[in-house]
Amino acid sequence: MLRILRLVLPIVLILWVFRQVRKPSGPLGRRVVQAMNLGHATMTDWGLQQVMVPKNAVILDVGCGGGRTVRRLAALAPEGKIVGLDYSAASVAVSRETNVQDIENGRVRIEQGSVAALPFPDRTFDIVTAVETHYYWPDLPANVREILRVLKPGGTFALIAETYRGGPFRLVYGIVMPLIRAAFLSDAEHRDLLTQAGFTEVATKHVSGKNWICATGRRPS
Repeated sequence: MLRILRLVLPIVLILWVFRQVRKPSGPLGRRVVQAMNLGHATMTDWGLQQVMVPKNAVILDVGCGGGRTVRRLAALAPEGKIVGLDYSAASVAVSRETNVQDIENGRVRIEQGSVAALPFPDRTFDIVTAVETHYYWPDLPANVREILRVLKPGGTFALIAETYRGGPFRLVYGIVMPLIRAAFLSDAEHRDLLTQAGFTEVATKHVSGKNWICATGRRPS
């Protein structure tokens, strides 16, 4: 029995971690979200450097997690409005804690909801960002079209992620991503995803020696 437990417990732990990464929940899920704030910070900052952010931009961060990206966007757009959206209650709670000051002064709003049906009118945002989240979206092509819907004409979508198929660490991610039932797109598939949704000026950027990708597109004017 002890031998069986030694085999089963690591598997259970791994499955729990994978589930928490997909949709954090409870007190431990909040810890996972806080850790992701730190772990993704450098990649997020690089990705946001690929986007021109006007100081008065109205921005949506889809899958806002622990809210660190929202806080960074608020700094980049000091006269703008930032909305963070996540379908995890634990993520929403941590994101609100991370951005409490800007929430109190009315510059930031954090909402619970799904990318499958964004709770915003057409043509609301100048910029939409999605950091380390598209892997888990329920219907990736349809969800990207939903993002196009809420962007203003000429608005920008930036999809930022730490892995893509064909990157430097493709062997490791080639094992991990199927295990967690996560979308694992190549560079070309990222571009095709945005182009087929209706975006123009689609481009992808990378960092040498990293598995990072930033895919950007613009809603036609």
